[in-house]
Amino acid sequence: MKNPLQGANTQMADPNEEPTIPQPAATVLLVRDSSDGVEVFLVERASKANFGGAFVFPGGKVDPEDGLDKMESIITGASDAELSETLGIDRGGLAYWVACIRECFEEAGILIAYRSDGSPFDPSDSKEREKFVDYRNRLNSGESILEKMCHMESLTLATDRLAYLAHWITPKIEKRRYTTRFFVAIAPSGQEGFHDGSESVNSLWIKPEEALKQQEEGKLLLIMPTIKNLQSICGYSNVEELLNDKCSIDPSTIPTIEPKFFMEDGKMVGLLPGDEGYEDH
Repeated sequence: MKNPLQGANTQMADPNEEPTIPQPAATVLLVRDSSDGVEVFLVERASKANFGGAFVFPGGKVDPEDGLDKMESIITGASDAELSETLGIDRGGLAYWVACIRECFEEAGILIAYRSDGSPFDPSDSKEREKFVDYRNRLNSGESILEKMCHMESLTLATDRLAYLAHWITPKIEKRRYTTRFFVAIAPSGQEGFHDGSESVNSLWIKPEEALKQQEEGKLLLIMPTIKNLQSICGYSNVEELLNDKCSIDPSTIPTIEPKFFMEDGKMVGLLPGDEGYEDH
């Protein structure tokens, strides 16, 4: 496997120290139909950010507030107990779904939610759009206002519209490590998506096949989890077919993927679970 970190801003761990404990994180593959097929939303990380320069899916760390019991009052979907079972953990599963929607709103400006009448949220006019731009800016500045926003605007987070897709753990050679749950969701039709201009400096809608082609040609910098998850959504004719297929997957069969990297003959070598020699390192 090629070194998927080459060209991206990453911090390597001190080999003489114990590996960093991975922190919970969530990310989402936002997809939509286009005249040319299924497209996915990517953001380019700012040069000084983790994986700076790479195009990734919107996402980030799970915040402590994401897992508070009161968050169950602002969701439409399964309970924490049910979602924890989906992820194969004792508790705290809902926090990943909440973080996924929050990070999507912060990084892409797309809010996956329902109005009080059960209809999908889309800003009704420019005034409402500006109001939610302000909410987004406040969240990005560090204010914990997600629950308050939902109550004030009579919204619930549409956790039932996220399909659990994959689980990756950052390799031990990196200083900043995450245990990241990947989800896929259909983007609301009335929300276009736009990078935040801080952590991300560019964004685009692109066919997954085209993104992979540009990566091979050296035109688009992608890291390994992005590449593998893009590959998993290739070949679908529309987003409904894609989401139905991913929703049919038994979550207990979704493997945990932790790449391993090591130096061999002066070169960085990377292995994935199942590769020959993986268990030897």
